[in-house]
Amino acid sequence: MKREFLEGLKLEKEVIDQIMAENGKDIEAEKAKVTAAEADRDKYKEQLDTATTELDKFKDVKPEELQATIQKLQADLKAKDDEYAAKEADRLFRDSVREAITAAGGKNEKAVMALLDLETLKGSKNQKDDIKTALEAVKKDNDYLFTSKEPIDNPNPTGPTGGGGGAGASSALRAAMGLPDEKK
Repeated sequence: MKREFLEGLKLEKEVIDQIMAENGKDIEAEKAKVTAAEADRDKYKEQLDTATTELDKFKDVKPEELQATIQKLQADLKAKDDEYAAKEADRLFRDSVREAITAAGGKNEKAVMALLDLETLKGSKNQKDDIKTALEAVKKDNDYLFTSKEPIDNPNPTGPTGGGGGAGASSALRAAMGLPDEKK
């Protein structure tokens, strides 16, 4: 609204000033609303630009390829888990065989294990008993690989090493070696 319009209505100057002041408040309120709306518009425009930029990054991505990659990675992960489980089962099996060899009195674990059919024992339903039976068979055929529980009749199976052999034996040995007789 313009001042000239109000003056053309023959209104007093004070009334025109009051009307203009009130009109100015309304205009300022509307300007504030416009400024707020423009700020919101700019914010939404910025968000749209950001979203568009991010979407452009995925423009060349094919969902089928992503799905195939995900499935391949899941299969690889399962294969690794299966491989780990198999290695852990093998380790536990070998530990149980080693414990059984030690319990049976085996002197050399590697030598005894080489004589066992480990693959058959690993596939066995009752591993503990089958390992024990296999070890008994190996022990029967190769008792030298196991400690003997039989006592030795002679507590000293070797002959005396001291000077009780007599002078004749000593001088014969010295002569055979080309040494002079021992002087006493």
